[in-house]
Amino acid sequence: MSVQLISAAEALNRLASFSTVIDARSEGEYAEDHLPGAVNWPSLKDAERHQVGTQYKQINAFEAKKQGAAMVARNVAAHIEREVLDKPKEWQPLVYCWRGGKRSGSLALILDQIGFKVTLVEGGYKAFRAALVADLPQLAGRLRYEVVCGTTGSGKTRFLQALAAQGAQVLDLEALANHRSSVLGLIPGQAQPSQKAFDTRIWTALRAFDPARPVYIESESKKVGNVVVPESLIAAMRRSPCLHLHLSEQERVKLLLQDYDFFVRDIEFFCVRLDALTEARGKAVVGEWQARARGGDLAGVVQDLLVRHYDPVYLQSMQRNFEQYATARRLTPTDHSVQAMQALASTLTKQ
Repeated sequence: MSVQLISAAEALNRLASFSTVIDARSEGEYAEDHLPGAVNWPSLKDAERHQVGTQYKQINAFEAKKQGAAMVARNVAAHIEREVLDKPKEWQPLVYCWRGGKRSGSLALILDQIGFKVTLVEGGYKAFRAALVADLPQLAGRLRYEVVCGTTGSGKTRFLQALAAQGAQVLDLEALANHRSSVLGLIPGQAQPSQKAFDTRIWTALRAFDPARPVYIESESKKVGNVVVPESLIAAMRRSPCLHLHLSEQERVKLLLQDYDFFVRDIEFFCVRLDALTEARGKAVVGEWQARARGGDLAGVVQDLLVRHYDPVYLQSMQRNFEQYATARRLTPTDHSVQAMQALASTLTKQ
């Protein structure tokens, strides 16, 4: 037998045909981004890569390669003992590393010698990344979007979740980014993905959608926290028809106090996050909000944030960026509850 080489573009199209997709890079490289569904079998771990790299610079390449080979052999043996001994002969793995070189080749060679049908990604992760970036515009452009608009607290995320529960196609960029998009949108305990991983998550979602059916998506800006939405997707969203979700001010405050309950439980954390608005609203205004929050008037502060900060900024952005916002279809749930959003989603999807 011999290891089969395929291009990154072919690997993208055939991912589902492999028994296992194996990333032979280190844990850190894998954590930054990897092929969808890939498992991590490091040929060299992070500390080992650093050690070999230091030897390469301080001693010479030959000595570094000898040490690296010993480490790779031990790691590959451990992976085989842990993961491969129960695999049937029909098991067909796809293996890759950074550029399809020595790390993935070492693992692939041994798996091939055992008798498995092994495939390597030519050019490795680097080629995969280039192919994915090139593929994103055509994936984004082939779909029809319904953009869910609405001022802060109007329940856009709840509505998208309700639509998804009804079987609608939903692209929830905030969920993919682990962030609620606004200045106060950081979710405690949830790190954002790297930009590369965010792109991969979007690509994975887009390729699963049926072009014959609409995709519901929130009216996000170009950035969701620290990650950037691909330009091709932003452009497609901004051309698309809009749905305007409307809730009263009182209902929006109730919803935000529920969805941002970590601020309710930790007022000091909320006050620290408010500092981010100092440049936009001034030290005196932010100081007043902080004092009122510490004094127990959190609901009043949230209402003030909506009226004085979020609503004007949001409306200006919508009018400037979304071509069909002015003719958006108005949707009015009975209140802010999950049940009201579910009822509204059910009505919309049955039309």
